[in-house]
Amino acid sequence: MDKQTITIYDVAREASVSMATVSRVVNGNANVKPATRKKVLDVIEKLDYRPNAVARGLASKKTTTVGVIVPDVTNMYFASLARGIDDVATMYKYNIILTNSDSNNEKEVKVLNTLLSKQVDGIIFMGNEINDKLREEFKRTKTPIVFAGSVDEEDLYARVNIDYVAAVQEEVKNLIDRGNRRVAFVCGPLEQAINGKFRLKGYKQALKSAGIPYDEKLVFETDDTYKTGTLLQPALMAVNATAAMVTDDELAAGIMNGMSDADVKVPDDFEIITSNDTKLTEMVRPKMSSITQPLYDIGAVAMRLLTKLMHNEPVDEKNVLLPYGLMKRESTK
Repeated sequence: MDKQTITIYDVAREASVSMATVSRVVNGNANVKPATRKKVLDVIEKLDYRPNAVARGLASKKTTTVGVIVPDVTNMYFASLARGIDDVATMYKYNIILTNSDSNNEKEVKVLNTLLSKQVDGIIFMGNEINDKLREEFKRTKTPIVFAGSVDEEDLYARVNIDYVAAVQEEVKNLIDRGNRRVAFVCGPLEQAINGKFRLKGYKQALKSAGIPYDEKLVFETDDTYKTGTLLQPALMAVNATAAMVTDDELAAGIMNGMSDADVKVPDDFEIITSNDTKLTEMVRPKMSSITQPLYDIGAVAMRLLTKLMHNEPVDEKNVLLPYGLMKRESTK
């Protein structure tokens, strides 16, 4: 028998029971005699019958599947979040469909619609920005959505983050307190709210508190990649920066290596602090100081929040802020 075509009907016929009995065994219903259950399970194993999750979902109106949209699955930051999501999903017996959107607006909309067409029960979104088209799609769907490590300035969706404004403000204050009057802010695209509205705000507040005028020449907007980081050294030196607050670990590692290639000593001549505290911060030399965020927990809490929304359980707080910390390593004095 072709494995692809084995149905519940084949199992019922082979075990000489009704399809309803097979269904009860598959779904763990206690109302089956032990001997019958064993007979059915033996046939299921022999035929290698795999219950169709989608078909089962149609009967129960639940596919027990969650869609996860990640901008870049190779970035350690998102990989750590995904781990937390997956572990909690497994605990609640949900399957995960992980999709990669390449931080591309068109692709994000396409990926979302693909997940919705697969009848997922919920969606976790990890993009860095929600463009208008995506927002329209979110508003149209009745499927519950939770943001993990993503901000929502319109305050419509449940989300799990750290306080990016406060974290950046504290880190920049530390750099200023050590005598750095020219602190560069090196970030990903400013059109992404997490950078343009939250982190930049923290940077500006730290300058203001220290009585240092904001100088936009010290703001470097990049594409968040390691390669771009390696090329920034001349531009940072040209504006007399003595330190940098960087929004992504791979970008920060690039800056550090670029400095090293130009014989600029980190941290003696130039201090670097990064934002995500992924494993990368410990792998490079010098090790990088960073804002710490409980990446695994952000993913896990987001998934738990989603299970509540999917089961219509009451949710006390839609905007969950988890604690951040500051990890002092060797890239700062």
